[in-house]
Amino acid sequence: MNQRAPVKIQAKLLRRLLRRASNTEWGHKFGFSRIAQESDVVKAYQDRVPVHTYDDLQPYIEQIRAGAKNLIWPGGIKHFAVSSGTVSKGKIIPVSEDMLRLNRSFAVTLTLQYWKRSRSLKTLLGKHLTLPGTIEEDPNFPDTLVGEISGLQTLFSPGIFRFFLQAVPSSIAFAPDWDAKLRSVVDQTMNQDIRLAAMAPTWALVVFGLLIDRYNEVNGTRVRTVGEVWPNLQLYISGGVALSSYRSILEEQIGLPNLDFLEVYGASEGFFSYQTDLNDPAMHLHLQNGIFYEFIPMEELNSENPRRLTIEDVETGVRYAPVLTTCSGLWSYLLGDVIRFTNTSPHKIVVAGRTSEMIDKYGEAVFGEDAREAINRTCDLTDSLVREYHVSAIPPNGTQMPTHEWLLEFSRIPRDCESFVRSLDSVLCDINRHYQIRREGKAFGPPEIVLVPDGTFNAWLKTSRGQIRSQTKVPRMSNQRSIADGVLAHAGQNARRVRVDEFM
Repeated sequence: MNQRAPVKIQAKLLRRLLRRASNTEWGHKFGFSRIAQESDVVKAYQDRVPVHTYDDLQPYIEQIRAGAKNLIWPGGIKHFAVSSGTVSKGKIIPVSEDMLRLNRSFAVTLTLQYWKRSRSLKTLLGKHLTLPGTIEEDPNFPDTLVGEISGLQTLFSPGIFRFFLQAVPSSIAFAPDWDAKLRSVVDQTMNQDIRLAAMAPTWALVVFGLLIDRYNEVNGTRVRTVGEVWPNLQLYISGGVALSSYRSILEEQIGLPNLDFLEVYGASEGFFSYQTDLNDPAMHLHLQNGIFYEFIPMEELNSENPRRLTIEDVETGVRYAPVLTTCSGLWSYLLGDVIRFTNTSPHKIVVAGRTSEMIDKYGEAVFGEDAREAINRTCDLTDSLVREYHVSAIPPNGTQMPTHEWLLEFSRIPRDCESFVRSLDSVLCDINRHYQIRREGKAFGPPEIVLVPDGTFNAWLKTSRGQIRSQTKVPRMSNQRSIADGVLAHAGQNARRVRVDEFM
């Protein structure tokens, strides 16, 4: 593919989306038909269609759920994905059948790419275990389905998967009680020849732990790894949260040295990218999945007129907030994630975090990927493993300097926790220049870590989120204290705080 081909592909896609939606309410409002006729369709689109947030779309989405047609996308939409929270409180994203079909093609493409590169048909010869979220008919809006995108997508999965490869029946896959569902999945698959597992790493750790315990209980054995139960497991596909935070723990828990890990990046709004090189964690941005991409540099996100760059203009090493225009009727929609390009030919990205999840109380601008890298490198230096974590800020208190608080649930605790704190601070200074400058300027003190017992974060999720789903996850960072205080309340007196004297 030549250098200009991706740019032409995206422009052509945008023109097609505008034409498809030209007779909708938004099409008339913004003049989609006229924009589609412009020679520079991208510039015309950006001149006339502003960036939108979920709040801008919510009134239209509620009308669509009630049966209104031709508002933001032609016809009606019957499928809705819960992007966060619960059906009553979270974001509800419309998902057109066009998008569901494209997402199905996306899944087939990434699987075929894996087989092509690995030259192994081993994964075809056994069962595939996925953990889709629950979906249900919306009681408030008959004839519509609402739930997690993984569940909706399972309904549109290829027939060969549903009839021959799917390891668990739909009655289990869509069971509403999450804990009971996990136990049923383990019982159903314990004696199957599982070759592929696809689920969020957070829940893989839970499922695999239950699997080992249940297998030993039933068989009177003492297996310690997943590989002893499923020796032919060949591929683990990860999504939902960053794989890098969990890979070391998963490798130990699975215990298969030749297992391949493949990461996918998607959301309720669409599927965006996937790993094409198992040795490169960056993911190839898929440019023909019904999504036109724009990117706002993070330092301009809250400015009055931020630049809206396309794939023609992006640079490596710069953090961007993606803006999506999709075949579900999202028009220049601010996704809320932060990404960074590692390559522009082809376009490869890594997820740097969420726009709402960063620590920037004192100009340090610590993003999610900084926290992940700092934990991973510190764990390597101290022979430890972190299972779950949350980072928050502690305000000044009397003579005590403000600082960052790292709540850590270890699967392997470091021998010297004070050394862990010092290494964590040193690594953060190494990878984040803003953090280093503020630390050297005494804007805040050395980090504090709090060791919380096993299961603390999971217990907090169950009480704070009400209903656990496949996409339910722990927010990694917050300038506010509500999450940290909630987790600490669950840990109670079993929490162990580690402070060190100023050492910079």
